[in-house]
Amino acid sequence: MLTTRYIVFSLCLVARGFAEDPEINMNVAQIIQHWGYPAEEYDVATSDGYILTVQRVPRGRNDQATGTKRPVVFLQHGLLGSSSQWVTNLPHQSLAFILADKGFDVWLGNSRGNTYGLKHERLSTDTDEFWDFSFDEFAKYDLPASLEFAMARSQQRTIAYIGHSQGTTIGFAAFSRNQTLAAKINLFIALAPVATVGNMKSPIRYMSYLSGGIQWLSWLFGVRDFLPSTFVTRSLGRYVCEDDVGSAWCSNIMFLLCGYDKKQLNMTRLPVYVAHTPAGTSVKDVAHFAQMYKSGKFQMYDYGWRYKNRMHYGQSTPKLYDVSKIRVPVALFSADKDWLATPKDVSKLKAKLKTVVFSKDLVSWDHLDFIWGMDAPSLIYEDIAGLLKNSNRLERKNASGN
Repeated sequence: MLTTRYIVFSLCLVARGFAEDPEINMNVAQIIQHWGYPAEEYDVATSDGYILTVQRVPRGRNDQATGTKRPVVFLQHGLLGSSSQWVTNLPHQSLAFILADKGFDVWLGNSRGNTYGLKHERLSTDTDEFWDFSFDEFAKYDLPASLEFAMARSQQRTIAYIGHSQGTTIGFAAFSRNQTLAAKINLFIALAPVATVGNMKSPIRYMSYLSGGIQWLSWLFGVRDFLPSTFVTRSLGRYVCEDDVGSAWCSNIMFLLCGYDKKQLNMTRLPVYVAHTPAGTSVKDVAHFAQMYKSGKFQMYDYGWRYKNRMHYGQSTPKLYDVSKIRVPVALFSADKDWLATPKDVSKLKAKLKTVVFSKDLVSWDHLDFIWGMDAPSLIYEDIAGLLKNSNRLERKNASGN
């Protein structure tokens, strides 16, 4: 018992910055450069005034050919995450670095409200108006602006899209409703795909009893941005975590809501994960998922009152996202122990999609293994690189008319 308590205490000290790992205090661009890769950073303005910082790894660590056009792939983080999730493992385990070394032009997106999305042309983060968004706005404004910017800057007409968790949610939402944008996506790779969440096991489901009154959620989790109190995380942590060592990472709301897999976690990287995650979102965004758990539908945000829904949607209920309208080739990667993208919900999603070109189910994996799992390179990242290369070959073949 003394040993485990010492480990927990040491981990907590490291996570708070007392250790020597320099990545704890770096931003994403600095982490990329720290490992010897070229890094670029840009501000992208959305049509409703938010300014999002995106990062780019234009080529591999040992590739000095600066004028070469490479196939472009855009990576979008999950709930409470940021672009850091793609670069906070070691280089041979981080998807962004792996793809860059395999010849891709890699872009890392961010959504409004996280560490890299706290600027607006006129609104302050101290206002309710700034935080009045859920993933509806990510799909409608953030994703189109970021993808269009990446394509324009890289001078490419199409782009591959990889999303994790909520990154898949906004992909399904955007590509089902915005056909102009969808036509520019040559492949959509969905890691831990989330659409309907009626069967999720995450503690988010308990918030469904409060989501009708967002004021209650605001009182518990922060007035505008989602900042759970120590009392809330400790209370949920005692329910979810199995032991003293588990509680070290379950005190972090990201692991608490998404689950943790001891076998796949590189404990030496835990301080870096915790230093950069959670990266933030709005209370409304989290409430949106709680609403969908209760309804069992892939729907827009429910304003709770018929007249408010009519103001926003022209009808008394929220509009639904119809994934059967997606015409983009989709590759699905799911896990049998996933708390958010459960096998039942993924099965429902797969049945509605008409353009699935690849599907893989991981055994004994959970939600965060797709980004931080030590075996991710061999179990899924090689598949991802193969899918991207094949998609690029087909695109070149079609463009040449052969």
